[in-house]
Amino acid sequence: MRIEPFDMKYLDDYFSEFTDQITRYQWPDPFKSIDGAKKVLQDFIDEMTRDEMLLFAVVDTDERFIGSVEIHGLKEEVPELGVWIIESEQGKGYAFKALKFALDYAHEKFGKSKFFYEADVRNIGSNKLLDKLSDNYEIKALETEELVTDSGKELKLQGNVLKRKDCMLDNL
Repeated sequence: MRIEPFDMKYLDDYFSEFTDQITRYQWPDPFKSIDGAKKVLQDFIDEMTRDEMLLFAVVDTDERFIGSVEIHGLKEEVPELGVWIIESEQGKGYAFKALKFALDYAHEKFGKSKFFYEADVRNIGSNKLLDKLSDNYEIKALETEELVTDSGKELKLQGNVLKRKDCMLDNL
């Protein structure tokens, strides 16, 4: 597996794999059209060019797109994390490796040590990622928020603030 800055060569795969199943516990819905996906992803690429966010493609050893990881709001004190892996490749550790890469990159390039990570409480895989990150991050769970998206999905979102343990001495 490798992680690289997102490129539009992965547009078709991103569009076709960002399914109802992938997004069932997320605020966004699958894209209605390839043009809609292209616009959103181009906006993300433009934000990355301005150092406002990070968007990386996760690619397997056969050079196949298998997901993405992003960090939104790099200019904020606590940027927000996001990751998704195509359904057929879930449970193989790719999401953890992608998140760890993005977190380390944001720390090294932008000096970021605190992040916001939100997942639906029913999304077992996403919540297991927190356990794996707890070796290197102090994790503070926030209150669960129940809400309904514009498309009618009922979500139970648990926000978490992650702080790098190796940076905690900086605040003493």
